[in-house]
Amino acid sequence: MAGIKLIIFLIVLSALVLWSTIQVLSSFSSEGMVSKGRPLQTKKQRGFQQEHYDICVVGAGLSGAVIAERYANELQKSVLVVEKRDHIGGNCYDYIDQDTGIRVSQYGAHLFHTKHELVWKYVQQFSEWTPYEHKVIGLVDGKYVPIPVNIETVNELFGLKIKNETEMDTWLLNEQVKYDHEPSNAEEVALSRVGPRLYNLIFKPYTEKQWGREPSELGPEVTARIPVRNNFDGRYFGDPHQALPKHGYTAIFDTMLMQNPKIEVHTHTDYFTIRNLISCGRTYYTGPIDAYFAHLGWEKLQYRSLEFERRVQRNVDFFQRAFVVNHPYKEANFTRIVEYKHLPNQPASKHTVYFIEHSSDTGEPYYPVPNKRNKDLFAKYQSMAAKEPNVTFVGRLANYKYFNMDDAILNALQLFDEDTRQR
Repeated sequence: MAGIKLIIFLIVLSALVLWSTIQVLSSFSSEGMVSKGRPLQTKKQRGFQQEHYDICVVGAGLSGAVIAERYANELQKSVLVVEKRDHIGGNCYDYIDQDTGIRVSQYGAHLFHTKHELVWKYVQQFSEWTPYEHKVIGLVDGKYVPIPVNIETVNELFGLKIKNETEMDTWLLNEQVKYDHEPSNAEEVALSRVGPRLYNLIFKPYTEKQWGREPSELGPEVTARIPVRNNFDGRYFGDPHQALPKHGYTAIFDTMLMQNPKIEVHTHTDYFTIRNLISCGRTYYTGPIDAYFAHLGWEKLQYRSLEFERRVQRNVDFFQRAFVVNHPYKEANFTRIVEYKHLPNQPASKHTVYFIEHSSDTGEPYYPVPNKRNKDLFAKYQSMAAKEPNVTFVGRLANYKYFNMDDAILNALQLFDEDTRQR
């Protein structure tokens, strides 16, 4: 009798062991292997709606949104957009400030302007636009003057009475530093355009604060892109199309991405943690190129970032006299102050909110640092990108190049046309 009981006990024990083994093995799947005792999420667990997407886009900023929208609307392709941040819109993202009811930008002021008719026609599809010509003033030597430099700037700073373009050209010619070679850095470019007095008052201290480096250490493009006017034009940009989206930039991205049934968007999703869970016909990567190739162990590219000090003033019309006021003098530990209430597409408010901007080497990557070290390093990353199968690197961070908003849109539109013509 005891022998029979022992046999039954062993049979039951074996069955239990077998059942447990089956349960453990079933937790291993081709899409969710156990890692440190916890299975990775499968496609369905991560909420992906399809097994395969024609196009995958990494990043929901300008470049990524244009690529996604074009493939979905023009070619009816299925598109997956993954965004590491918790919102769409990239650095254009704006929102309504809860304390004041004023629309503000989370990553600093963004002004749309373009000379490209293709770009202007394209953006009309996604928003109504409010005309706005941006003007900046700077506090220089204790005086508020127009930035970029124009006749009024020079007259105010140096007590002159220049009246027209001819007189301004003559004044600039006498101030400019002449070189026997093409200016090779930001300092030489500025000196060759405005001379030492304006350089030391405006260009040099502002550049040092914004970039954390001497202008002589930076590429010539840094100061070459700053306008210098020989007239009274106080506008920051000279493009024929200058406007703000009536309901802000985030609303544009919502129309482009979230309201399109062919586009599936996942925010707060790191591409590198889910890339093995998705199948993509082609991928467009808009993030930092050095992050994509981090596994190589190479040095990182350098970026300048921004930090924003938010302040609210209640029951006042305005804090300052313009939307943007630059503070180039070295005594200020910030570069500029931005007060969004000045913009014409704002809701009415009894209060105001403004942001003091500080430049930094740490934080979100904003501006590629254009020096020889970074240009050489980017060339190495670029050579690797060219070998990456079915992946296209697009946009500011992926190309380690500063783009204005319209340039980013134009670049993405042209890339879409090139890629689709080739197939």
